[in-house]
Amino acid sequence: MSNTNTPSADSPSRCFDLHTHSLQSDGTLTPAELVTRAQAAGVDVLALTDHDVTDGIAEARATAASLDMRLIAGVEISVTWQGLTVHIVGLNIDIAGHALQQGLSRLREFRQWRAVEIGRRLQKKRIEGAYEGARRLAKGTIVSRTHFARFLVEQGYVRGMQQAFKQFLGSGKPGHVPGQWATLDEAVGWIRSAGGQAVVAHPARYKLSAGKVLRLFGDFRECGGEAIEVISGSHTPEANRHFARVAAEQDFLASAGSDYHGPEKTWMDLGRLPALPEDCVPVWRDWKMAGPVTSQAVAGSLS
Repeated sequence: MSNTNTPSADSPSRCFDLHTHSLQSDGTLTPAELVTRAQAAGVDVLALTDHDVTDGIAEARATAASLDMRLIAGVEISVTWQGLTVHIVGLNIDIAGHALQQGLSRLREFRQWRAVEIGRRLQKKRIEGAYEGARRLAKGTIVSRTHFARFLVEQGYVRGMQQAFKQFLGSGKPGHVPGQWATLDEAVGWIRSAGGQAVVAHPARYKLSAGKVLRLFGDFRECGGEAIEVISGSHTPEANRHFARVAAEQDFLASAGSDYHGPEKTWMDLGRLPALPEDCVPVWRDWKMAGPVTSQAVAGSLS
């Protein structure tokens, strides 16, 4: 693996946040700003997991080193599974991995085509310059629906981001373009080929039945997936507890991440994640890292 850590079950806890975004995808902070903000919030171990791109890792890693904190190289890969879009986080990846970068490049090519197509469809609704506006707001290589939503808010077509998706960008709406992403097997394979661990991101977000979630987890395990994002900034406390039980019962490792995108759009601020329950085995259990590490995600409890 590209990063090193060694946990010690009886040492003081560190604060982990293993799912965040920078402006290299759809976040609003530079990688350096993100790391600096995380360090100020008490985060000791931070993963940068931009959507389908790793361009921010070098800047984030350099800033983390200057602040004496640990930066975990990560990525969030878009996947199509049984007609639905799910996200798989890769942690501790080697960003030079050839298969990984080839796969991510393919996804970015699709994202670029989709962005142009979204702009074309919105133009049919007399919304001029949507693609150009979204491209202007996107500071990295990724132009996402989030950037179109910000453009729609900026230009006064909607009052807020949620309305932009509900009225223009969500499924069945004028600017919606269905994704054709990686398969689950491809995404997990790319991550593993780069020495990383694959994690199902924010499983409560997918609005799946209990049976279908278990099928997703079963397929994920068959592909070589190892972990579930038990603690997520977009989860309710009840969902956190539920997926903690699922992880323990099905012998998945457990991860924790805020899914932080910036101060303007946050499920949960940096440094505020509750702890992993004691019966969860943390995804960082076997990482090699200088200094003490325990299974505590941050100070706090799942109350």
